[in-house]
Amino acid sequence: MVAPTEEPARPKVLWLARWERRFHAWRERRARKRGLTPTVTPFPGYGSTEWVRVLGRVLIVPPPSSRNGGEYGGVRGWRSFVAVPIGFAQVTVTIAGVAHDVVADRGGVIDTVLPAGLEPGWQTFTMSVEGGAPVETRAFIVAPDVRFGIVSDVDDTVMVTALPRPLLAAWNSFVVDEHARQPVAGMAVLLETLVRDRPGTPVIYLSTGAWNIAPTLTRFLRRHLYPAGATLLTDWGPTHDRWFRSGQLHKEANLRRLAAEFPDITWLLVGDDGQHDDEIYTTFASEHPDNVAAVAIRRLSPAEAVLAGGRTAVNDHTAASVPWVTASHGEGLLRRLREEGVVDA
Repeated sequence: MVAPTEEPARPKVLWLARWERRFHAWRERRARKRGLTPTVTPFPGYGSTEWVRVLGRVLIVPPPSSRNGGEYGGVRGWRSFVAVPIGFAQVTVTIAGVAHDVVADRGGVIDTVLPAGLEPGWQTFTMSVEGGAPVETRAFIVAPDVRFGIVSDVDDTVMVTALPRPLLAAWNSFVVDEHARQPVAGMAVLLETLVRDRPGTPVIYLSTGAWNIAPTLTRFLRRHLYPAGATLLTDWGPTHDRWFRSGQLHKEANLRRLAAEFPDITWLLVGDDGQHDDEIYTTFASEHPDNVAAVAIRRLSPAEAVLAGGRTAVNDHTAASVPWVTASHGEGLLRRLREEGVVDA
């Protein structure tokens, strides 16, 4: 008698993930009953002359308050989190006259690569959902001869957030007016100088922040004169086996992806010593030394380190195969990068 073949065990789905899905489905039904319809919130992406990574999220967004007018009206962080994500929505992406149908993930996030023959530089295309009006988005197309790029952390690297402390993170994310957020001294000048000296340089803002804050982040970067770049954030919600997604794994996976997508580019990795940037960049530089131009770590002040829950010990990197510099602000990092020959004097 032949023993019955055992079926492979299905992955156990965390109950919180199931509850989250049902909760958003209930919110979606309520929003649609009130006559609200989904739209696409676009995020800046990137690509080559042969493909483009399209980023966005399908949401039902509450009507804006009449008291907040224009970009410079008061915007509290919590407003970014009250929109209803539409899971598995079908989205039409039209690039250079060619329409592509893609499906968002369970959290409404669109993160897909599509074929496209676009010229280098910032290029625009559209996305639409459920026959609604097309929403314009854009992506930075990297020229084939580009050999240098920038990957920058956000929290406490370009924006003062003190994110690791849960209560302060909640305060900064949900309560503080976005115009009260402060830039890190000298970082905009550092990144803008690098981009100006090397035209065509791609800039990637890689953060453990939630996709909900992407529009706020884009406005912040523009307002404080940071160079435009693609934003790679994550979803704070639970997965099938974790209460919260791992921000560290998110960064590691995207760094490896960039190395595979652009094997001829060496990246300047910019971060701070308040989280895991030193560890993540050390691992990546060890695995992909040919893809790292240098590492620049911003040292938190003693007060910032206390708010951030401590400082990551920056080990001795004198034996590293790539230049490794630290300073407490952007001006110091720029000076050290010039001394190392990474930036022209």
